[in-house]
Amino acid sequence: MITKVSSDRQGIQSVEIGFRLLRILAAHNRPMMLRDIAAGAGMASAKAHRYMVSFMRIGIVEQDPATGRYDLGAYALELGLAGLGRLDPVRLAGQILDNLCEEIHETVALAVWGTHGATIVRIVDAGGPITITLRPGTVLSLARSATGRAFSAFYRSPFLKQKLDEELKELAQGKAGITTQRRQLENTLEEIRNRGIARATGSLTPGINGFSAPVFDSTGQMVAAITSLGATGEFNADWDGPVANAMRTAADSLSRRLGHLPAGDSAGAPARNRTKS
Repeated sequence: MITKVSSDRQGIQSVEIGFRLLRILAAHNRPMMLRDIAAGAGMASAKAHRYMVSFMRIGIVEQDPATGRYDLGAYALELGLAGLGRLDPVRLAGQILDNLCEEIHETVALAVWGTHGATIVRIVDAGGPITITLRPGTVLSLARSATGRAFSAFYRSPFLKQKLDEELKELAQGKAGITTQRRQLENTLEEIRNRGIARATGSLTPGINGFSAPVFDSTGQMVAAITSLGATGEFNADWDGPVANAMRTAADSLSRRLGHLPAGDSAGAPARNRTKS
């Protein structure tokens, strides 16, 4: 378990001061002049220069000899990649799921792509009068559940396409039926991509509605889905209602924890566009 270092514990002040310079470099996403780095960190240029010399020696900062501008070095990239490799969406989702459950007063869950498909790995039960029969290890329908639809819309995998095709064939009756099923599902998935969230209203379990929002990592790959479930009539299933908006916020929060930049800042995952009903 990782805990915050309390303010009364003794540290090395010069290290903390030096890392202010690195934060400025990281925030600007471009090589910078020493005077601009120093100004951003609230430091004199001469003092900042001494730090930059030490950072260059260990490879965390580099300087372009032609322009004199500084940028993050190869070792900074190594540290960043090592940190991203340690990020676990299941571990990081815990507090986010708890907060979401308290906010919307509905059962929430986290799903990942497993050996057999979209699989529930964590559940926070709202404790309402209606029990949601969902357990860790449950594999959900790709075509009829909110969670499965989220993966069908955003997850990139040849195996998913194969599983989805098998499921549609089971649901359809004859060649005409499979064509219709595929067309209807593609329309549904296109709407999900436009809105940035998947919805199912009683299509899998009668009387139960659900939303599922995709979670992305630093590469823009979908790695999980945050799902909410509730009873029809009590669960707000509006595309832009408070439950849907809270779901989007929770998924975005977890995505950021995994290193994903929001749409417009990177060429990663699709934007969470929302089309008004």
